[in-house]
Amino acid sequence: MNLAGRDLLKLSDLTPAELSALLAQAAELKRDPYRVELRGRVLGLLFQKASTRTRASFTAAMAQCGGSTLDLVPTVMQVSRGEPLQDTARVLSRYLDVIAIRTYDQKELETFAEYADIPVINALTDQFHPCQVLADLLTIQENFGQLAGLTLAYCGDGNNVAHSLLLGCAMSGIHIRVATPPGYEPDAAVVEQARTLAQGSQVLVLQDPQEAVSGSQVVYTDVWASMGQEAEAEARKATFLPYQVNAELLQRADPQAIVLHCLPAHREEEITTEVLEGSQSRVWDQAENRLHVQKALLVQLLGPG
Repeated sequence: MNLAGRDLLKLSDLTPAELSALLAQAAELKRDPYRVELRGRVLGLLFQKASTRTRASFTAAMAQCGGSTLDLVPTVMQVSRGEPLQDTARVLSRYLDVIAIRTYDQKELETFAEYADIPVINALTDQFHPCQVLADLLTIQENFGQLAGLTLAYCGDGNNVAHSLLLGCAMSGIHIRVATPPGYEPDAAVVEQARTLAQGSQVLVLQDPQEAVSGSQVVYTDVWASMGQEAEAEARKATFLPYQVNAELLQRADPQAIVLHCLPAHREEEITTEVLEGSQSRVWDQAENRLHVQKALLVQLLGPG
C-alpha cells in the first residue's frame, strides 16, 4: 500500500485492498500507540463545524506520532472575509504537511484539494464522513475477526455517515441494509456506487427497520438531525421514532450483534440509554478507534519523512 501524497475525500478514493491494509495498520498502531512516525510534520485542522472526537483524535494522533497540529479557526482567518479557497489552499500548502477539513459542502473540500499541494483529508462534510467509517470497520473487525460476510443494519437518516457506511461496507464485503423513512433515503448515486464497488456483498435500501435488523451482526444508528438541520429536529422526531434502536428492535438482530453509534447521541431519541450503555454496545471502543485509524491514515498519506 502506498498512499503517500494522496487525498482522502471519500472512502472510494481507496481500493478495497488499500482499505484492508489501512485497517491492518491501524490495528498495529493501536497495539503500539507511541511509535514515532511523523516527527517534525504538521497537520492543519480547518473546521467549519463543531467537533469533539474528530478534533481530539487527530490532535492526539499527531502528538503520539511525534508531529504537531495547527488549529486553523475559520472565523479568525481571511477565508472568513472572502479570501478564495484556492488561494487559501495554495498558501497553507507552503506551511503544512497535511490538512483535515470539516465543512458543509463536499464541493468546497474538492476545490481545496484541487489547489492544495498537500494531502487533504475529509474530516466530515454533509455528504461523507470517511474517517468515522474507518473506525467503524476497525471496531467490527476487532469484534468478529473479519468483515466479509457480516451484515450491518443502519436505521435512521440517509446522511453522510450512511453514505460512507454504504461505501465502506460494500468495499469490505459486508452486507449493508439501510432503513430510512420515505423521503430520507441515501443519495441514489452513492447507493449505485456502493453496488458497483461491492465485494460480493448485498446493498439494500429499505423502509422497514425490523427487516433491516433481522439477523444482522451490527446495528448502527446516528442522530435524526445532523449539524445544520437543527431547525428540523423537532419535526423529524415523529417521523423517525419507529427507527429508534431500542431493546425490542435489537432482539431481532443476531444474539451476538453489536451496537454502534458515531456520537454525539441523543439518548431516548435515535437510541435508548439502555442499549447505548448495554452489554452489546461498542460505542466507546468505536470512538477510541477514531484515534488509531486516523493515525494510520496520517502515516500513510505523509509517507516517509
